[in-house]
Amino acid sequence: MRAWVVHQPGPITSGPLRLIERPVPEPGPGQLLLKVVACGVCRTDLHLAEGDLPPHGADITPGHEIVGEVVAAGPGTSRFRAGDRVGGAWLAGTDGSCAYCRRGRENLCPASVYTGWDIPGGYAEYVAVADAFVYPLPSGFSDSEVAPLLCAGIIGYRALRRAEVPPGGRLGIYGFGGSAHLAAQIAIAEGAAVHVFTRAESARDLARKLGAASVQGSYDPPPEPLDSAIIFAPVGELVPAALAALDRGGTVAIAGIYLTDIPSLNYDAHLFQERQLRSVTSNTRGDGEEFLRLTQRLRISVTTTPYRFDQADQALADLAADRVHGAAVLAF
Repeated sequence: MRAWVVHQPGPITSGPLRLIERPVPEPGPGQLLLKVVACGVCRTDLHLAEGDLPPHGADITPGHEIVGEVVAAGPGTSRFRAGDRVGGAWLAGTDGSCAYCRRGRENLCPASVYTGWDIPGGYAEYVAVADAFVYPLPSGFSDSEVAPLLCAGIIGYRALRRAEVPPGGRLGIYGFGGSAHLAAQIAIAEGAAVHVFTRAESARDLARKLGAASVQGSYDPPPEPLDSAIIFAPVGELVPAALAALDRGGTVAIAGIYLTDIPSLNYDAHLFQERQLRSVTSNTRGDGEEFLRLTQRLRISVTTTPYRFDQADQALADLAADRVHGAAVLAF
């Protein structure tokens, strides 16, 4: 089969990805073999390719927003059959027995492993995934539409919950790409006024189309104090701006796995009056199941930019340069 690998991490302009031939994997105990039909292109893949996230192994295949068809199953699987359409996501496995797993916080499991970082991901024609960590997919979405739901959507949803938007609250969203445009729709459907801060004009247009209460530049002040904010852009300089935009008792959630350094904070301007700053780490399977049910009920609109499988390197380059409208998706 054909598979993309991160051969030499570095700036995307240096060509860190390589398209190679490798054997089709055999599904082991508890695993499914999927024929990949679509795979979303996530900013985490870009961080991996550029070395912001050190690869966990040589020539790792990125991709963790996988839509696939089950073609074979290893021993001990019971949830899906050949021909089923399923989704593989970022969280690929946990130990199931640590204190965090027992508390229902498997996203913090020290032994957790991740698709496209610890195990080969979906920038390939076939992938082996754990049966216990794949999702049945909501109906009414095309393969390309459902792919970004499997990470951009799920992580955005967890970030939204971590931001603790009060009923009828005022939410600021910093950065407006694949994850943000999905989280914004849920927040609006739940009654929040969403204020978007982004530099890309195409992203501003999309935010207006989806019903944002206001749209402005990344560092502009909001038209009203915010109850909550989510930072999707991996830019540490946005943290003081978002904190300063909060009303008393507000919360900022940082959605990304990677962030540039945060500048010094001023206690009075940024943290006093019980403002909170929170990170978001992966997700639980419960987050994913709840979010996918919501997308089905709310009929979330998914905006995508399609790429052929052999254009994976171009998709990442476009993502780095803010040339992607909504979420980038590889079609097979």
